[in-house]
Amino acid sequence: MTTATATATQALRERLSRLDTAALSDAMDSLRTPPCVLPGIRPRTPGTVACGPAFTVRYRSIDDTSTFHNAANYIDDVPTGSVVVVDNGGSLECTNWGSLLTAVALHRGISGTVVHGSVRDVKESRAAGYPLFSAGVTMVSAKNRAVLDRTGTEVDIAGTRVAPGDWIVADDNGALRIPAALIEEVVRRAEAVERTESRIREAALGGSRLDEARARFGYARPWEDGDARG
Repeated sequence: MTTATATATQALRERLSRLDTAALSDAMDSLRTPPCVLPGIRPRTPGTVACGPAFTVRYRSIDDTSTFHNAANYIDDVPTGSVVVVDNGGSLECTNWGSLLTAVALHRGISGTVVHGSVRDVKESRAAGYPLFSAGVTMVSAKNRAVLDRTGTEVDIAGTRVAPGDWIVADDNGALRIPAALIEEVVRRAEAVERTESRIREAALGGSRLDEARARFGYARPWEDGDARG
């Protein structure tokens, strides 16, 4: 990555970090994109935000249990600033993330983790303030239950496709993905959505009727960033 590209990526990350998933979802709706929400994903460390390009990890179940299958090793290959997106088919049978991975991820500057499956050691992740999101929680290890299939491949999170390099944003509302090709436009529109809603809120709290404030500031199409009308 060139210095110019790295600077642009950091600037984009900073803009994204000031937005919530609600505004980003509205921006995606305005572009009529395919589904962006990662269904069933819930925050395990409330109040934290994961934001960055996706590093995808896919697991598969183990058929042969005659030999020991250890935990997957991929964390040392995850670039700084990435969001790890783990696909274990939504299985709640065993975990795909625990406190050891959290410690290493924090040390490596990884932005957060989204697991289409279960995690464990939630207390430790919360204490560390690590952004962790998953479909479920269990104490059961993946050893001899699931094995790493591939990294850096497109994954399916309950019907939403995530490609390596797509941007992931997750907060207390849940998690979504933004295709890399649309990220600049989505951020621009989401910023406009937040400005529009801020104007409406200010007007309503200042004495205006909410319906009138919505009409005045373009609530129906907030991504157009309309100013006062009349």
